[in-house]
Amino acid sequence: MKKKYKPIDTASSPRFVGIRTFNRLPEKRTLEDVDFIITGVPFDTGASYRTGQRFAPETIRSVSVLMREYNYDLGLNIFEYCSGVDYGDIDVIPGDIITTYNNMVRDLKPVYEKGVIPIVMGGDHSISLGELRAIKQEIGPVALLHFDSHCDMDDDYYSGLIQYNHGTSFKKALDEGCILVEKSIQVGMRGTCSSAEDFDYSKRLGFQVLTSDEIHRKGIEYAIESIQERVGDTPVFVSFDIDFIDPAYAPGTGTPEIGGFSTWQTKEIIRKGMQGLNFVGFDLVEVLPHEDSGKITSWAAANIMHEFMSLIAFNKKNGKYPK
Repeated sequence: MKKKYKPIDTASSPRFVGIRTFNRLPEKRTLEDVDFIITGVPFDTGASYRTGQRFAPETIRSVSVLMREYNYDLGLNIFEYCSGVDYGDIDVIPGDIITTYNNMVRDLKPVYEKGVIPIVMGGDHSISLGELRAIKQEIGPVALLHFDSHCDMDDDYYSGLIQYNHGTSFKKALDEGCILVEKSIQVGMRGTCSSAEDFDYSKRLGFQVLTSDEIHRKGIEYAIESIQERVGDTPVFVSFDIDFIDPAYAPGTGTPEIGGFSTWQTKEIIRKGMQGLNFVGFDLVEVLPHEDSGKITSWAAANIMHEFMSLIAFNKKNGKYPK
C-alpha cells in the first residue's frame, strides 16, 4: 500500500508543539510516495524596493499550523487523496541570483522528473525564472497563470545594468522558451504606471491580460471563465504574487497597490478558475513579514497554499491528469 504523508493529528499533539513545518507535514527530503512537496526559496535580493521576503517561508510555516485537512467548499479531505511533505528550503546565495537560479534548477529538476508537484514559497518574484527553467528542462514550455498587480515583463533594470530581478522574471522566461504565451494569462494588473506600455507590452507579446478594474466591473465569473478558456488542459505553472490581494487584506508586501481583491474574492477565483487545470507547479511570492500587521498577509499566503494542495487533491479525486 502506498505510504501517505500527512499532517500531525492535532487531537494527539497540540499545534504549539514541535518544529514548525508547513501545515505540520513531515519534514522529509523525499520524492517517494508523495504527490506534492512544499519548499521554500528564501531569496530577496531580486527585490527593487523593500526587502525581507527571505523571512517569508519561516513565517508562513509558523502560521500554517492552524490549518486543517478538510476543504469544505471542494468537499474533500486533502490527505485522503494526496501525500505531501515539507521538503525544506533550497539553498540560496544572497546577492547572487545566477547561482541561486542554478541551485533551483538542480534541486527542482528531480521533482518535476518524478511527476511530483512543487508548491514553492518565496522569496521575491525573481525566483519564478528558476522554476520555469527547471520545468522547461524536464517537461518543456508550459502555460503561465500569473496572479499579480504587476506584469513583471521588464527586459532589464537601470539601463541594462541589472539583467535579473523580480520585475524581469516572465520576460526572461518567455525569451528562453519556457512559456506557451498563447495559453498564458496575467490576472489582476493595476496601479500607477510609467506609461500605457506597462500593460500593453504583455498584450503585444501575446499574453491575455485581465486588469483588476476589468474584473471588478465585469465580475469574478469573468475572471474564472477567462482563466479556464485560456489555459484549458495545457500543463500550467501558477505564480501568485501576494500583492494580487488588496493591501487592506495583505499589507505585508514590497510593492502594494490599492484596488485589489479581498481574500474571499481571491479564494473564489482560485477555487473555480483553477479547478481541474493540469498543474505542474505553483509558487507564492513577495510576502514581507516585517511589514505584516498581525501576520494577516502570512495567514492569507498559507491559506492560498492550502487551496493549491486542495486543487491537487481535487484532480486526484476526479481522476484528472494521473501520473
